[in-house]
Amino acid sequence: MAFTPLHDRVLVRRVESDEKTAGGLIIPDSAKEKPAEGLVVSVGAGARDDAGNRIALDVKEGDKILFGKWSGTEVTVDGEELLIMKESDIMGVLS
Repeated sequence: MAFTPLHDRVLVRRVESDEKTAGGLIIPDSAKEKPAEGLVVSVGAGARDDAGNRIALDVKEGDKILFGKWSGTEVTVDGEELLIMKESDIMGVLS
């Protein structure tokens, strides 16, 4: 099933974080936080301005992004856990 977000929403796949710290300590699953990095899977067509013209999104499919810890809504698409969020919840694109 293909899923396309509407308006200025973005579908994101979380990027899993490392299981070790920089010092080599292994982080148990119970202590891990949900990652705030993700990969853009799909984007909407963009919001509309007051004149009815589309405002293009700044992110595109394949971009690696950074977003807020509590951003988005978790959904399951084709058995995969993904996030849907507004573009305004995205803090930036990682290069």
